[in-house]
Amino acid sequence: MDATHTLREEHQVILRVLDAFEAALGQALDARRVTTAVFAPFLEFFRGFADRCHHGKEEDRLFPCLNRCGMPCDHGPIFVMLEEHRQGRAHVRAMLEQLASADAGDAAAVESVLRHGFGFLDLLRNHIQKEDGVLFNLADQLVQGEQLASLAADYRQVEQQPEFVETYARCRAIADELTKRSP
Repeated sequence: MDATHTLREEHQVILRVLDAFEAALGQALDARRVTTAVFAPFLEFFRGFADRCHHGKEEDRLFPCLNRCGMPCDHGPIFVMLEEHRQGRAHVRAMLEQLASADAGDAAAVESVLRHGFGFLDLLRNHIQKEDGVLFNLADQLVQGEQLASLAADYRQVEQQPEFVETYARCRAIADELTKRSP
């Protein structure tokens, strides 16, 4: 077992949804039309699975563990990851705020959803690449022995909480549906 196995698996789910999201964004860009029916499930997945479940485990469990193992939080990889989490939340929030207006045909809202959508897509893909290629490799080297056992127990504790279980299951079903529809 390593400190990041489950997080890497979750990245694969997120990346598949990002591929479907890219296709939806491309279709919306071509049509100059954004609909709630198409985009709301993506935003629900990003808020529930990517942010609450996945980023929650990173921010509440992995990053503090890495800090206890000597990795600083005020600069370096953890600082960058936290900043990118904040940026991603801002993109998703902006899309949510503009979605109803975009669906109603407001051209400025359509542009906003598309701009934030493509921004989020690029941000999250690059973010996952940094985590998988740099941070998680460092984590797997740093977190050993009792720290690793404690982190594994922390993950299990989070993953057994009723809200986590419900959100995770609902969002995995959304991911399955979104990736089934995508070309």
